[in-house]
Amino acid sequence: MTKAAFDKIKAGLDEAKAYLDGSGDKSRYGIHVPNRVNVKKIRTRLGLSQESFAQTYGFALSAVRDWEQGRRQPERSARILLKVVEKEPEAVMRALAKSA
Repeated sequence: MTKAAFDKIKAGLDEAKAYLDGSGDKSRYGIHVPNRVNVKKIRTRLGLSQESFAQTYGFALSAVRDWEQGRRQPERSARILLKVVEKEPEAVMRALAKSA
């Protein structure tokens, strides 16, 4: 292992330790929940109908329709789930799958 690689790994470990013990700058690790999410764009990119999208990810069909037609905006928790669906749809499907 080169010294440069070692120094990079050590710096990462030092950052993780600082985060865990509370001495790190936690503002660097915050999350951003968007005010708006383009539900139709997410759904169409996945190639799903409104009904299939709602069933697959646990949304009410009426909510999906209202979001896409601009009658309502998803609440904060729904926006978070929608962003996860946008980035990692398979992970959400695995998490929501029925156990045998």
